[in-house]
Amino acid sequence: MSIQQAAIPFAGALADYLAAHPAPARGVELFWLGQAGFLLRSAAHLLVIDPYLSDSLAEKYRGRPLPHRRMMAAPIAAQQLGDVQHVLVTHHHSDHLDGATLQPLMAAAPTARLIAPRAALALAAERSQAGERLQGINAGEQLTLAEGLRLQAVRASHETLEQDDAGNFRFLGYVITLGEVRIFHAGDTVPFDGQVDELKALNIDVALLPVNGRSVNLRAQGVPGNLTLAEGQRLCQQCNIRYMIAHHYGLFDFNTADPAEIDAAARRVKEPSLIRARLQTRFYFASPLSAR
Repeated sequence: MSIQQAAIPFAGALADYLAAHPAPARGVELFWLGQAGFLLRSAAHLLVIDPYLSDSLAEKYRGRPLPHRRMMAAPIAAQQLGDVQHVLVTHHHSDHLDGATLQPLMAAAPTARLIAPRAALALAAERSQAGERLQGINAGEQLTLAEGLRLQAVRASHETLEQDDAGNFRFLGYVITLGEVRIFHAGDTVPFDGQVDELKALNIDVALLPVNGRSVNLRAQGVPGNLTLAEGQRLCQQCNIRYMIAHHYGLFDFNTADPAEIDAAARRVKEPSLIRARLQTRFYFASPLSAR
């Protein structure tokens, strides 16, 4: 099915926009939360992926060589996200699995379920305090979260493909099917053997890819990297993914990407259609018959 997209800027705070504008009757809309975080909303579903909306890392790393100070303020408070039904976490790193975000989020959305890698289940339970609302998943597994909402977990390689003693992958990506739109959130990953075949078979419409790249210097300091922008574009081309949203930039000054380079690449390369994640922007995807 052919999917069309629109990127529509809006003024004011994200919380005000969500309160004033109902979810679309058809299709799905996305809002970037910074770093790898996204809110996905359709007529029947509201889910959040990898939200980091606190300043816990700046507190943790204060006075150390990489202080993790925010370059951008969080666009919304965790408790303002609304009646979230599902929270997806791709791996255990604190900018993806953040207790200071997850605890108020889960408290404000008392029926929300938290889905996290089985390899990180104990840590997710400790940080989120989600109790029985926490569920583990591993690469290769699928969940029907609700009518019209399916989740498939795939492998991710945060520079390495890592498994725990039980064989559960520590880093995951998620393919989310919302109605007629199939969205891939890669988590944190670099290219790895078998990735293209695994993803190409899933008929993905939109890929949310981290493009901050990687370096030997950062790896030596314990900071694993991600796809470069060019690698993300190549992955989409190889997997026949029409739309790519580039994210995981602009939060920490030691580990980011240049937004001007992303915009230049978007003008230069037509396939995939490259979109830079932006705050105060509504990204909308739908089939042509349902687009609005």
